[in-house]
Amino acid sequence: MTIRKNNAAEAMTEGVITVASRVDLLFETSWEVCNKVGGIYAVLSTKARTLGAQFGDKLIFIGPDLWTSENESLYFKERKTLLRQASGKLHLPWGISIRVGRWDIPGSPQVVLVNPGDTVKHLDGIYGEMWRDYGVDSLHSYGDYAESCAFAVASAIVIEALTDHLKASQSKVIAHFDEWTTGMGLLYLRNHAPKISTVFTTHATSIGRSICGNGKPLYDYFHQYNGDQMAEQLNMQSKHSLEKAAAHNADCFTTVSEVTARECEQLLQIRPQVVTPNGFEPEFVPKTVKYNRLRKEGRDRLLEVAAAVTGRKYDADTFIIATSGRHEYRNKGLNMFIDAMARIEAGLPSNEEALAFIMVPGWVREPQGALVTDLKYGGDLRPEPDFLTHSLNNEGDDEICRRIKELEAGGHFRRLKVIYVPSYLDGADGVIDISYYDLLPAFDLTVFPSYYEPWGYTPLESVAFGVPTITDDKAGFGQWVLDNFKNGLNLCGVDVKSRNDSNYDQACREIADDATDYISEDNNLRLQARNMAFLTSAKADWKFFILNYDKAFEIALRRNMRR
Repeated sequence: MTIRKNNAAEAMTEGVITVASRVDLLFETSWEVCNKVGGIYAVLSTKARTLGAQFGDKLIFIGPDLWTSENESLYFKERKTLLRQASGKLHLPWGISIRVGRWDIPGSPQVVLVNPGDTVKHLDGIYGEMWRDYGVDSLHSYGDYAESCAFAVASAIVIEALTDHLKASQSKVIAHFDEWTTGMGLLYLRNHAPKISTVFTTHATSIGRSICGNGKPLYDYFHQYNGDQMAEQLNMQSKHSLEKAAAHNADCFTTVSEVTARECEQLLQIRPQVVTPNGFEPEFVPKTVKYNRLRKEGRDRLLEVAAAVTGRKYDADTFIIATSGRHEYRNKGLNMFIDAMARIEAGLPSNEEALAFIMVPGWVREPQGALVTDLKYGGDLRPEPDFLTHSLNNEGDDEICRRIKELEAGGHFRRLKVIYVPSYLDGADGVIDISYYDLLPAFDLTVFPSYYEPWGYTPLESVAFGVPTITDDKAGFGQWVLDNFKNGLNLCGVDVKSRNDSNYDQACREIADDATDYISEDNNLRLQARNMAFLTSAKADWKFFILNYDKAFEIALRRNMRR
């Protein structure tokens, strides 16, 4: 594929000619289609419009049908007439059923939600087939393994049936599978519809995440780790062997960053053919007038909540820092964020105050009753200062709570108050009641010092909304910034720190020092940093990064043809 690299628009047009015009159908299967539970939802939902501009209604997303009429997905709009009325005409085995519609996101792509029916009852035979043909060890499976495999296999059956129903040529169909949770679907297609080209993307290796989640040092001993050996040690044989088999048997294997590509090479023993960085859809970012309104409304609400939580009022220009993401205390760097906030407090001028919000879903029981009353009726400030907006079922075991209490007991967090929001910010959490994207403009700075972060959507989202961010080189996004920009808040809106297994205190100190310096800067310099953040995010527009997917699809078609 010849691309004139000095013109992204021309490059994308040539990608369309070489790939989209040769494809009858492009399927992408993920557990997070219309199911907002993690970072992969952000990947798929933000790239849909750009991918759809190339493939039109040849593009079909496939996700799990987890919903009922009383609890329907907020993002799925059923349209029974789509795909030649496939929902009523496909004859599927094992009680598998589908619903077709549109995903309510920019681009409104077609979606098929799959209910696996009784597929789980047939898994023993499929497990035997996968062991015989690919060495997938399902014997040691537990947890969500069976549910994921049932969905993946049912999705593969639906892909084959839809290909036939829509009279597409299998040799002109690409099936893209995301994460180990859909890997068995890829292998099932390889056996039962081998003319369909397959792409497999791992967004994080299951064994790499497990090594980090179990507190083991990933980086100091990186080149000594053997993925199969560690899977046995950590009881991860089933997920790891499935992911490894999918990676080795896909027509094209991809991952989201150079950081994770090296991890795949070491732990899965295969180098991805293509790195497909995660871009962002600019349509998600509000225009200037709405943006300024959201910033004011968000700040007003956060300051109101902070006053009710802590028992004291805050000035309108109080500096507000935030972190967010999945509840992985060490992997997401939540420990480092909290410890860095304690250091920031020590460096604040004597007349300064600041707020730090941790917006990480926990095991929520309900919004704090007294807090809700204060916010709703404007009553007296709470008599007992606290840091939680919602009560938890496991407050005593929650690592975030424990660390905040330890530091408070040691005299910290008097002038910089840390507030923990352990709820999904979907606009109806009962306390803040503003969705995450609508709240983002309210922050002055975000900090994401992840220990394990294959890409890092949270810092990318932050700069896309004009909020400068501090992250690190263990995040794929952080490494991308280092490879493409001059590092620094005032230079590109991003400050990338070095992290390893031996420099925890140093990284904490550097984060705190740079954040404290930024707090002390005047409004003009802060505005410059916000503008540079916008400019940096523009380089991560999907219109640029989608070219990597075109390359992956091209490789998959060529390799399948050779097969």
